[in-house]
Amino acid sequence: MTQGRGRTVRSPQDLAAGLFLVAVALVALWQGADLPAGSLSQMGPGMLPRALAVLTGICGLAIAIGSLRWDGPALERWSLRGPLFILGAIVIFGLAVRPLGLAVAGPLALAVGALAGGETRLVETLVFAVLLTLFCLGLFVVMLGLPIPIAPWLIGR
Repeated sequence: MTQGRGRTVRSPQDLAAGLFLVAVALVALWQGADLPAGSLSQMGPGMLPRALAVLTGICGLAIAIGSLRWDGPALERWSLRGPLFILGAIVIFGLAVRPLGLAVAGPLALAVGALAGGETRLVETLVFAVLLTLFCLGLFVVMLGLPIPIAPWLIGR
C-alpha cells in the first residue's frame, strides 16, 4: 500500500474484512465438498452450505474490490476481548446444554457473550437472555420437536 494520492488500497479495513470473508467461504466450500448438492428439484445436504459459501465469497470480493475504489478507515488494532468471550460463550453452551438444559445454558451463554462488548448492562442482558431463551424453547422444542433437554435437573426433561 502506498500513502497519499496514488495509494492503491483506499480502505485497508474493508480489504481485510473482504479477504476474511473470502477465506471463510473457501473453508466452508472445502469442508462441505463431500456433501452431495443434489439438484434444485431434490436438494441434497450440501446445497445450502455451498450456496451460502458462494454468496459469502461474492460479498467478500465485493467488499475487497470496494476497498480499492472508496476511502475508508485504516486497519486499527483490535482487542482479543470480543473473540474470546464469544468463543467462551459457545464453549459454555456446548458444555452446559446436556447436563443443565437449554433453560440454563441459553441465558448463561448469552450473558457470557454479552461481556464481549464494553458497554454491557446487566438488566438489559438478563431480559434479553430470558426472552431469547423462551423464543428458542418455543421454536426448537415446541414447534420443531427437537430432543433438546429443557431443564433435566428440575423436570427430568
